[in-house]
Amino acid sequence: MTVVTENLNIELENLASAKDALQYSYEKCKTLKLHESLSYEELERFEALTSRFARLSDIIIQKVLRLLDFIDLEDTGTVRDRINRAEKKGVILSADNFVEIRILRNEIAHEYRSETVHAIFEKVLAYAPALLESVGTITNYAQKKYFGDITSESD
Repeated sequence: MTVVTENLNIELENLASAKDALQYSYEKCKTLKLHESLSYEELERFEALTSRFARLSDIIIQKVLRLLDFIDLEDTGTVRDRINRAEKKGVILSADNFVEIRILRNEIAHEYRSETVHAIFEKVLAYAPALLESVGTITNYAQKKYFGDITSESD
């Protein structure tokens, strides 16, 4: 295994771990009703969900997709370029979803007004399944292309 594929393997392990954490939070939050007066426990669950959503999206977009471009000798370009290339390669299913996920991640990182937090929670609940699903697509792509079609353990 080369240094680059070792790095990719490490990032895929990080990806699987972040997916598991987001899946756990998503399962705890998807049945909760969003309302004006969430309890501290409910707020804590949603804060964990948004944090884990942002982390997984960062690992995918900033680390894994960037590393795949590096391995494939692609120009770095913008985040949007990286997302579009990933869709063309079949690494992700929808560039549009990932652009929205990236915008949402930025909203999570920079939103401090409590009035908008509920809208962020709703969007995270809506986009979490696509983000979670993408981990399997990314892992399968990497396994087939760079590791000789070894079956992924993260499915």
